[in-house]
Amino acid sequence: MSTYIFGHTSPDSDSIIGAMALAYLKNQLGEDCIPTCQGEISVETQFILDKFDGVAPELKTSVAGESVYLVDFSDKAQAPKDIMEATILGIVDHHKLGDLTTDTPLECWIRPIGCSNTIIKEMFDYYGVEIPKNLAGMMMCAILSDTVIFKSPTCTKVDTKIVKELAEICGIEDYKALAMEMFIAKSAVDGASARNLNTRDYKEFEMNGSKVGINQLEMVDISVLDDRKDELLADMKAMKDENGLHTVIVLLTDIMKEGSTLLTVSDDDSKIEKAFDIKLENSQVWLDGVLSRKKQIIPFIQPQFK
Repeated sequence: MSTYIFGHTSPDSDSIIGAMALAYLKNQLGEDCIPTCQGEISVETQFILDKFDGVAPELKTSVAGESVYLVDFSDKAQAPKDIMEATILGIVDHHKLGDLTTDTPLECWIRPIGCSNTIIKEMFDYYGVEIPKNLAGMMMCAILSDTVIFKSPTCTKVDTKIVKELAEICGIEDYKALAMEMFIAKSAVDGASARNLNTRDYKEFEMNGSKVGINQLEMVDISVLDDRKDELLADMKAMKDENGLHTVIVLLTDIMKEGSTLLTVSDDDSKIEKAFDIKLENSQVWLDGVLSRKKQIIPFIQPQFK
């Protein structure tokens, strides 16, 4: 019986490539594992797959009765609805520990570093398994994405070291230039609906009984969305009502200016204002130097709900 490996809902490149990389490693170690995903492949991830001849994992949204590995998350809100009816064999993640629990012991590789694929590379090294050239290239791009080309405060020396090692395996000398191509592809918004933009890297969190949804759009130039902010906010309100959320936040992250415009629709704006010691104007504010949701947003918002 096969074991399924997948990342969080609204999958990003780390969760997709991570599932593929972990499945390859586990198969080399004698386990029968299949990489899957919970949602559509993003523009950025498709760029990576096309660049290195990768094949997107199959879509799978129900896992009752299955054995599974989780990559890039451990929050129940980011899992399939029937996750508690599955057997979780392991978790590979670089976020805070979520609220998922298991009935049996499991394998856990959780580290405070920039990307889950960095951890998976360490797993390859630990088990002495060689990484194929194309997979190394995809893992490298996933790390460059998650660390915002090493600009994110989540980036560590381990991430930069492993990117260089993967670049050598896949034969890419100027990996930063490739990363910029990737972010330019990721920044394409022409023809995209407000809902598409608001959910490209969307995650829900349970914060002391309140549900909070946070999306992040990392772009080369966020000014192209200046004329669409009212449209984005209107759709965020619709998302809030549809999903019974207390707060919806969308981060428009400018990787060149190294900061983010925070848009929010909330039952209580004061929680957001207190979290960052700011005053919202027209439901938005610029946060200079903010590039990371998990390190610079969630740790400040979550205490407001205690």
